[in-house]
Amino acid sequence: MGAFVISKRFNDEYKFVFTSRKGKVIFTSLSYELRFECEEDIERFKRIIELSKFLKFKGSGGKYFFKLMLDGVHFATSRKYTTELLLQKGIKEIVTYASKSEILDFSSSESIFEDEEVSVEEEIED
Repeated sequence: MGAFVISKRFNDEYKFVFTSRKGKVIFTSLSYELRFECEEDIERFKRIIELSKFLKFKGSGGKYFFKLMLDGVHFATSRKYTTELLLQKGIKEIVTYASKSEILDFSSSESIFEDEEVSVEEEIED
């Protein structure tokens, strides 16, 4: 199952990505000033996913992408795909798994994993 991953942009605004079951980014949201706005939009999207529309494009470099529209408003943009078939698979992944996907928040500046001070001797013994 995929996941929605919230993080911070360099300008301190928030965004989220939807990742596939294999961890590849499928789409990236627009920017949000506040973190809870990301969560609210993710939950709204999960509730009304059947109302979303996927506008497909082919870029000047020959790669394919889509814009995800929700209630007629641009909601997110996909990553670039080399073929139209892969683009369609990305859309299918969203439709199949997004409503059941969990939300992961990596937006805080705190370290997620505590750094432990381990001496070289202790590490060798393990």
